[in-house]
Amino acid sequence: MNLLRKAYEGFKKVLVFLLIIPVRFYQWVISPMIGPSCRYTPSCSVYSVEALKKHGPFKGLWLATKRILSCNPWGGSGYDPVP
Repeated sequence: MNLLRKAYEGFKKVLVFLLIIPVRFYQWVISPMIGPSCRYTPSCSVYSVEALKKHGPFKGLWLATKRILSCNPWGGSGYDPVP
C-alpha cells in the first residue's frame, strides 16, 4: 500500500509540473508582450502556479480555471489569495 501511495504522489508531482509549463511559458513569453492586465493580486498566472503547487493537479487546476474565468470586466478584482 505504501508503494501505491508513493506512485500516486509521484504521478501528482509530474502532473503539476506538466500543468505549470504552459503557465510559465505565458509568464515568460506572452505576458511581457501584452503587459500587465490582471484585475487581481496576485496575478492569475501566479495564482495558478500557487494553486497547483498547494492543492495538486486536480483541485489546483479547478481553482486556476475559476480564477481565470472570473478575470473579466464583470468579474471580481482586488486581493484574492489561494485558499
